[in-house]
Amino acid sequence: MTFTPQQIRAAAWLGIALAVWLLLSLLAPVLTPFLLAGVLAYALHPAVERLHARRVPRWLGAGVALTLLMLVMLAVLLLIVPVITKQVPLLKEQVPVLLDRLNDWLIPVLGRFGVELQVDVALVRGWLQQLISGHEGELVDGLLSSLRIGGSALMAVAGNLVLAPIVAYYLLLDWANLVGRAKGLIPPRWRTVVQGFLDETDEVLGQYLRGQLLVMGVLAVFYTVGLALVGLKLALPIGVFTGLAVFIPYLGFGLGLVLALLAAVLQFQAVLGVALVGAVYAVGQVVESMYVTPRLLGERIGLHPIAVIFALMAFGHLLGFVGVLIALPASAVLLVAIRRLKTRYMNSALYLDGAAPAATAAQPVAKDPNL
Repeated sequence: MTFTPQQIRAAAWLGIALAVWLLLSLLAPVLTPFLLAGVLAYALHPAVERLHARRVPRWLGAGVALTLLMLVMLAVLLLIVPVITKQVPLLKEQVPVLLDRLNDWLIPVLGRFGVELQVDVALVRGWLQQLISGHEGELVDGLLSSLRIGGSALMAVAGNLVLAPIVAYYLLLDWANLVGRAKGLIPPRWRTVVQGFLDETDEVLGQYLRGQLLVMGVLAVFYTVGLALVGLKLALPIGVFTGLAVFIPYLGFGLGLVLALLAAVLQFQAVLGVALVGAVYAVGQVVESMYVTPRLLGERIGLHPIAVIFALMAFGHLLGFVGVLIALPASAVLLVAIRRLKTRYMNSALYLDGAAPAATAAQPVAKDPNL
């Protein structure tokens, strides 16, 4: 059986893809800090280039960019952790009181309709007592076990968090040379096509990341101000967390809503206060869906929120944390590939069947200096 040159090339590329996939699977724990560093370097490279254009040394610009990012992440962590650690113990004290009030209101209302129903406050109190008091160590042990984090693994995570910024710093210093060397590995006859593909991929991913950062900033301000106006004491940490967590579509919003409602229940102990907090989040979701996301992120990018969720879950399931890191870049590559395949299909004889070729050629995109 004789294979054509096209079949041989396709088999070769398929073999390369399988080898890369196998390598990622086997070396996932080792590659994690390097992939994380690559993501950080890609995101911060434009800022470093702007600073360098203003005669700031590249080593200083890279250090400033990484330091600011680390400070922002640390500030968010310091805002959220105290909220969670303070709110959970209060559940044991406040929830039974709230349930007693709910019974006082619910029993007469349902009695008018001949329905006998009430919340077993004693059962809930006992459950909370068992869950929170005296079993914190078991909860922590169970959490660590479920996450498969032991002492050595925890040290590995801490080491990765230290190693990733260091690797990112050196990547930022030598970014242009690294990109040039990678391009040099492309066969000369393919460089024009591959360069166009990479430019379009970088444009899609860059627009998504820049637009998402703007959306996160706007929503962080909106939720902070909105929760402060309704009188929530923890408006700043919960509002900032919600705005930043919307990077994970729907899940981030849901976590922020749960934290806000929990804080409202413990603070106001009244239906009106909880309802006002819920109204802030309802308005925020409408504003995000109808105005903020379309205006700042744009439908033209093509990375639908459902596609982002699927990519994060699928790559995370296949490759763990490494998969989460490469989910968005891989999604951008797949999106550009699908667009080009669609263009070829729309202009093929299979689709046209004698009709005039459709003018669906891909529009050229501006060359991004990141590639």
